[in-house]
Amino acid sequence: MAEKKMWGGRFRQKTAALVEEYTQSVSYDRLMYRQDIAGSTAHARMLARQGIIAQEDAERIVSGLAQIREEIESGSFQWRTEMEDVHMNIESRLSELVGDAGKRLHTGRSRNDQVALDFRLYVSDAIREWQEQVRAVIAELVKQAAQHVDTLLPGCTHMQPAQPVSLGHHLLAFAWMLRRDYDRMADCDKRTRVCPLGAAALAGTTYPLDPASVAEELGMFGTFRNSMDAVSDRDFAMEAMFSGSLVMAHLSRLCEELIIWANPNFGYIYLPDAYATGSSIMPQKKNPDVAEIMRGKVGRVYGSLMTLLTTVKGLPMTYNRDLQEDKEPFMDTDKTVSSSLALMAGMLSELRFNTGRMAAVMRSGFLNATELADYLVGKGVPFREAHHITGAAVALAEDNGKALEDLSVDEFRSVSELIGDDVYAVLDYEAAVARRKTQGGTGPGSVRAQLEELGAWLGA
Repeated sequence: MAEKKMWGGRFRQKTAALVEEYTQSVSYDRLMYRQDIAGSTAHARMLARQGIIAQEDAERIVSGLAQIREEIESGSFQWRTEMEDVHMNIESRLSELVGDAGKRLHTGRSRNDQVALDFRLYVSDAIREWQEQVRAVIAELVKQAAQHVDTLLPGCTHMQPAQPVSLGHHLLAFAWMLRRDYDRMADCDKRTRVCPLGAAALAGTTYPLDPASVAEELGMFGTFRNSMDAVSDRDFAMEAMFSGSLVMAHLSRLCEELIIWANPNFGYIYLPDAYATGSSIMPQKKNPDVAEIMRGKVGRVYGSLMTLLTTVKGLPMTYNRDLQEDKEPFMDTDKTVSSSLALMAGMLSELRFNTGRMAAVMRSGFLNATELADYLVGKGVPFREAHHITGAAVALAEDNGKALEDLSVDEFRSVSELIGDDVYAVLDYEAAVARRKTQGGTGPGSVRAQLEELGAWLGA
């Protein structure tokens, strides 16, 4: 006779040991114990309210589940692989504690909708934690940007010097990226935190359940509309993983900047000792390993998303055991995104900038060339012609080993008679940045407006 499983009524043979090990999920889905207990507690209370089980049984169930949570959090709970998953482990222990009342908990539900509920709550809780961590990173970016509104550095396109920009403006570019990530997560959470209880295995149930009351107790946004869809799709997890992938992409871009800026050939930042490592052979080295590893972990998160996309792409309706493969990729993503955000917030809080080096580098690369072109446009020269004249001035300066602002008036007039003494005020880097007054530009007024808007958002 088979070892007695909760689903084993018709089975005569014992499950093979290798099968139990291969199919178990309790080694990782035990992380969902809080969500499973919360969902079961709400389900038991609803069953009593609907007159499906006795109030006394519901109270025993709720009390037993509370005790199980204490056991898990104290480390005394015995997880058993033969019980397959977190759900069966908890239900089995519940029956040990409260007897037949515990066996009534599963009335009106299947593991299919139970798993979907627990996983939705788990993903939603993770999303909300990511949001708070994203806010913390944005807060550090805002804090640093507020100190460097008037600090200038070379802005680049194609990794080549382009125009002078405010360091504060540069940092806030990443803040706005992450702000969109925050909003994207909030939108994802609305579709994730939806209650599937009542869908049962796939067809609904004959019991007069009240899923809406369960959703309300669990702080969810609503209930399922189609029982087959409720138990069979994991789009909410994939959407969350996509949101996490974008967070990692944005963190990676910031890491790339920090890695480049830490190189002495740039020398824009002093890398915090706590977020760097040394070399086993070269005593002078200070390696940006945290930023490099974070940049490397992006592929891990992308891979997890692709894993789940591949898992669900060919599944027939409705629930299939393949869906057990949804949790490890998400849990790994959760760990990676959460730890990366925490590390980035810490690294930014200790980051110091070498503003003197930025100012020195500003004079190379002809970052004020666009100012000369605009100056000529102001003299009535069509922009395309002004572009060519400016290019000739840059070539002249380059041939003589000078910056544009170091050319004499006579040298300027060798490329255009329209250039006069007033050009030097236009070529000043601070003046060039200050003229960028349009919304979203790098001018001080625009940067302060961004800081004010993000500060108000953080305060709210």
